[in-house]
Order: sequence, then structure tokens, then C-alpha cells
Amino acid sequence: MRALVLERAGELSLRDIDIPQELGPRDVRIAVHTVGICGSDLHFYHHGRIGPFVVEAPMVLGHEASGTIIEVGTAVSELAVGDRVCMEPGVPDPTSRPARLGLYNLDPGVEFWATPPGHGVIRESVVHSADFTYKLPDSVSYGEGAMVEPLAVGMHGVTKARHKPGDVAVVTGAGTIGMVTALAALAGGCSQVIISDVVAPKLELAATLGPITPVNVTERSLREVVMDVTGGWGADVVFECSGSLAAAQDIFQLLCPGGCLVFIGMFQELVPYDTVAAMMKEARVEHVFRYAHQYPRSLALLGSGKVNLKPLITDVFPFDRAIEAFDYASHMPPTSVKVQIEVAG
Repeated sequence: MRALVLERAGELSLRDIDIPQELGPRDVRIAVHTVGICGSDLHFYHHGRIGPFVVEAPMVLGHEASGTIIEVGTAVSELAVGDRVCMEPGVPDPTSRPARLGLYNLDPGVEFWATPPGHGVIRESVVHSADFTYKLPDSVSYGEGAMVEPLAVGMHGVTKARHKPGDVAVVTGAGTIGMVTALAALAGGCSQVIISDVVAPKLELAATLGPITPVNVTERSLREVVMDVTGGWGADVVFECSGSLAAAQDIFQLLCPGGCLVFIGMFQELVPYDTVAAMMKEARVEHVFRYAHQYPRSLALLGSGKVNLKPLITDVFPFDRAIEAFDYASHMPPTSVKVQIEVAG
């Protein structure tokens, strides 16, 4: 089948590749329709590795995906040929201790698309476990279906925060993950969100998504805005989505006493951690790695209209321009948020 293949760091090819795809009893075969380009895809493209995961052989990229079922295994009854679906890209070992405890995202043996040595799904079709394949509501497009994967990250962060209805949240970073986290926080009961970044067009877009106050930290103090909005109390929860050391600096100053800080963005360096500041507020600190149990909730919110991801899909490329799409995503203009590739147009 044709696929977008990372041959080695810095080199992509759109070519035929032979990938064994035997259909098991609990599997489905899916004609891939739309795949989003994630920051991890770009990191593998440019550097050939992320931490211990090293590209040592040609690898198909992509893990944010939707498509149409074209074949079902003999033991699959809940899905059928023709169903429009999105796919959770990580399949754990069901017998592992993390999986049995419900922490399947922490299973060290999880098979996750486009993580070496496993192939991704910017290709014509894929065989996937029915247990991690979900029907799209009729009102949800293939593009939105491919956005469920990043939305699940934000939903997992909000679940970890355990905030209460009416709380005020801060999101640092207005990229894709920051935007979906802000939307998830509002859907989860926050009365308002304050979102910070240094890119004005992204902040302008964020302000159109709901009761969201944008703060350009090159022009205004985030802490001053937070204290003004909360009457000097501080935010109930802060979601760090930027992976920026500058954003993490003095981050506990944004929190109210007893508030919660959730680290979602991935840092490339060690983060300075002010334990005294955290202790003086008895801050609770949570960390997020991917997600677990979030796809059904995310799809329910999309189907009901409580979350609208359409404004975040800013650029769509056809399959035959997939390499161009990656080069575009590598140098996105400030008005762009999510780049997607339509494998089946």
C-alpha cells in the first residue's frame, strides 16, 4: 500500500510499503481517511528519535486518525463494515499489571502507532483492535474524528485535575494541546479559562472558543491577570501545556491555596521546581502521559456539541501532498493550529 514513510531523519517518501495486516478475531480493517500531524511526528521527522525511541528502519508516520471500517473479525459484533470510526493509537498488553489496574497508558509494552519500531497510519489502510476503535457520531466529521486523539490528552489532564464546577483554570500554551485542554476544562465545569502564549493569532482564535481570556505574556503579566480575574485568590487549576521553561518559572504563583497544577506539555530540559512555593499553598501536582479511558467521553462531548474542534483544523492537505504537509507543519504560520492529511478524499 502507499504510505508516508520516514526513511531516516530529515527524509520522507510517499511510496509503496509492505506491512503485514492479518485480521484477528477481535480486529477490524479500516480504510484510513484523515490523519493529523502531531508534534511527535515532526520530532521524529527532524531528529529521528524521541528519548529512548529511535528510528532505526523506515517507519510510517501518523497516529491521530479516522476512517471507515471495510472488514471485521469473526468475534466483532459491536462494529460493522461501513462504520465511520476513530482509532485510539495505543494498544496495551491486557495481561500487564498497569492494564489490569486500569492504567493501560502506562503499560511499558503498549504498541503505539508511529513509535519505533511500530508503523503509523498515514497509509491507505490499517488493521486495529476493535476494543480501541470507536464509532463517530453522525454529526462528527472525519477531521474532527482525527482530533479526538489530542482532545483525549486534554481530557485526561482535566480528569487528573478533579476540578469543581465554577472553578477558574489557567492554560499555559495556546497550541493544539493547550486549545483542546481549555475546551475540555470548560466542558468539565470550569466557569472560565485564562490562556497564555506569545503568538497573537493563536490567542485571538482561543478567545473565540468560549469564556476564554487570552494573555500575551510579551505584553502583560499572566499573574496579574489571574489575580485580577480571581480577586487576588489565584486559579483553582493550572494546566501547563507549553513545555516551556519560561512558562514553568514561578508557576505556583498562579495557583490559589490548595490548587492543582497539571503538567501536560513535554519538556526537553529539567524543570526548576519551587518546593517551598508549592508547600506553602499545599499545591497538588499531577502529571499526564498520553491518556486512558478518554475516547468515549471525548466523542460524547463532540456528538452533543459541547466541544467544537472545527476551528482548530486550520490546514488540510491531500495524500499526494503529504510531504509538503510535513514541511508546512514544520514551519507553520502563526495562524495555523492543526495540519491534517486526507488519505481518502
